[in-house]
Amino acid sequence: MNIYDVSRRAGVSIATVSRVLNGNPNVSQKTRSRVLAVMDELGYTPNVFARGLGLGTMKTIGIMCSDSSDPYLANAIYYLERQLRSHGYDSILCCTGTSLENKRTCFELLLSKRVDAMILAGSKFVELIDRDNDYLIQAARELPVMLVNGYLDAPGIYSTVCNDYEAMYQVTSRLVDSGKKDILYLYTSHSYSGLNKVQGYKNALADRGLPVRRELIHQCAKDLTASRQLIEQLADSGLSFDAVMTSDDSLAVGAVKFACSKKISIPEDLAVVGYNNSILSYCTTPEISSVDTKVEELCTATVTTLMSVFDGSQVPSRTVIAADFIQKETTNFSF
Repeated sequence: MNIYDVSRRAGVSIATVSRVLNGNPNVSQKTRSRVLAVMDELGYTPNVFARGLGLGTMKTIGIMCSDSSDPYLANAIYYLERQLRSHGYDSILCCTGTSLENKRTCFELLLSKRVDAMILAGSKFVELIDRDNDYLIQAARELPVMLVNGYLDAPGIYSTVCNDYEAMYQVTSRLVDSGKKDILYLYTSHSYSGLNKVQGYKNALADRGLPVRRELIHQCAKDLTASRQLIEQLADSGLSFDAVMTSDDSLAVGAVKFACSKKISIPEDLAVVGYNNSILSYCTTPEISSVDTKVEELCTATVTTLMSVFDGSQVPSRTVIAADFIQKETTNFSF
C-alpha cells in the first residue's frame, strides 16, 4: 500500500494526505479522521517520512521542470542542485511535460515526499488561465514555492526572472538601427517568458516606426529541423526577410542551416539572433549571436532567496536579473 491508495480510498488529494501526515492544522477534523481511518484500514505506514521524524524538516527540496533534455532547463537543474547541496539540502526532480494534469500530479507527488519547498524551473509552470494556477497558490500557503523565470503574484511564491522583455526590445532595436526592416520572429510557446519576449519585439518595431506584421511572427516547435523547414516554407511562399530573431537557440540553428543551404550570406544578407546563449549557439559556423539569460545567476538567486525565507528574513517576491547580448558571427551591429 502507498500514499496513492490512501488518497483514492479516502477521496482526497495526495497533498491532503501529506498534510495529515505532517500534522498540518489546515485540515478539517472530519477529513483528518477519514484519512487516518483509511490508513489504519489499509495498514499503511509512511516509511518515507521515517528519517524526518522529530527533525521538523526533510532537508529536501522538490524541483520540477518540463523537459530535462532542454539545454536551458538541464543547466538550470544542475545549478539549482549544486546550490542546494552547498546549503545542505537534497533534491527530488520531476520532469512533468507540458500538460497541466501532469504538472499537478508531479506537484502532489513531491508534496507527498514532505519536501521543504518547491522550485519550478522554467516559465511554463505559470498558466495563462488564472484558475489553473490555484494549486500553486494553495500550496504556497504551507511551503515556499520558487519560480525560476516565471512570475505569479501570491503570498508564499517567490519569482526570479530574467528581463526578457528588455533583452528582446534592445536587440530588435539594434537590428532595425543597423538597417534590418523585415525581421522574422520565431517563438516556441505562450509562456510568461515567451509573452514578454514577443512583446519586446513588437514594441521595438513600433517605437521605430515599423509595422508589426503578423506574417513575420510564427510559432515553431523547439527543434532545429522544424525551424529550418518552417523558414524554407515561408521563403518559398514569397515572404521576404533580412533577419531572423528567435526565442531559443535551437530555432536559430535552423535559421543558420537554412541560410547555408541557400548560400545566403550571414550576417550581411541575413542576420540571426538566438536566445539563451546555450551550447547550441557555439556549434554552428558561423557561431550564433545570442541573448545570455544568466541561468546560473537566476538559479543562484533563487536558492539564496529560499534560504532567506527559511531563516525568516524579509525578501522580495520578485527578483529581476538583466540579460546580456553575446555578439558572435551572425550579427554585425554595435551594441
